[in-house]
Amino acid sequence: MPVRGKSPVITELNDRSREIFRQIVEAYVATGEPIGSRTLSRRLNVALSPATIRNVMADLEDFGLLYAPHTSAGRLPTQAGMRLFVNGLLEVGRMAEEERSAIDVQCRAAGKSMEQALTEALSALSGLSRCAGVVVAPKIQRTLKHVEFVWLGRNRALVVLVTEDGMVENRILDLPDGVEMSTLIEAGNFLNSRLAGRSLDAVKDEIAIELEQQRSLLDSLTKRVVEAGLATWGGGDNHSALIVRGQSHLLEDVTAVEDLERIRTLFEALETSEQFLRLVDLTQTADGVQIFIGAENDLFGVTGCSMIVAPYRDARERIVGAIGVIGPQRINYARIIPMVDYTAKVIGRLIGQP
Repeated sequence: MPVRGKSPVITELNDRSREIFRQIVEAYVATGEPIGSRTLSRRLNVALSPATIRNVMADLEDFGLLYAPHTSAGRLPTQAGMRLFVNGLLEVGRMAEEERSAIDVQCRAAGKSMEQALTEALSALSGLSRCAGVVVAPKIQRTLKHVEFVWLGRNRALVVLVTEDGMVENRILDLPDGVEMSTLIEAGNFLNSRLAGRSLDAVKDEIAIELEQQRSLLDSLTKRVVEAGLATWGGGDNHSALIVRGQSHLLEDVTAVEDLERIRTLFEALETSEQFLRLVDLTQTADGVQIFIGAENDLFGVTGCSMIVAPYRDARERIVGAIGVIGPQRINYARIIPMVDYTAKVIGRLIGQP
């Protein structure tokens, strides 16, 4: 579970400075409040006077790792300080067994569509982390078992794809005028004879050529239903789907009107999804969990939020999506990093099932 390497600044801090810095960051993560030298002197394992601690804190400020929100207040970590802490001082914890179990249960795929399985896993991750959860869902690439068109009336049908390992994909399809139940049955029979035991990507071009060259002996309406079904499953573009859950968690610590406005701006950015998908592209060349803190990325620069995200892979070890959480800058990194990493691995096993 790689996290980015240590910052060179960490080597310039002695043991005493590191411990004081660690205590300040951990207090910030726990409470969001600044901590002063007198409180720190009671928390440290070694006997240091408040004056000595203040001197160390001043040095850490000079490094750009701490700042004072008010003249007489204690200190808080800067964004650079949080990055240093995550890179060089963070001790990543281990997941509790009940957390693993909750994610495992939600990721069970039998009888669910891929989107349902991912959404439920994301809801579990969001609930456990108390953060907004985000996942980029891949297109279906699994071996198919059965295709069916279910008549819904009013020129609409439900298109059902069942994979050989029990995953189900459903799409609503608009039908051309004049389509009857017999047309849907004929379209289903045509596709089943060509798709069964193969992936959609492996055969859609082949079917399109057959339809183009009129080798299928289908009437014009059935041909249009087949073409519409293929277009619906293909998604019509090359973009992955973005699913977001648990946005309300980002509002739990908001107390000021300006903070609420910043979170609203982030919600709008997530709804457009384009910025987030570009951010997830950065995971394509990375190994393991990635952490983005505050203004390190334009998406979070205004809100001061952080994101912990990990890619997941298919059976051929290709990165096909990513899952993660968005939370305040003082997110509990030690607890949530392994949670995101584990969920990505579980989803990868789900995607990679034969």
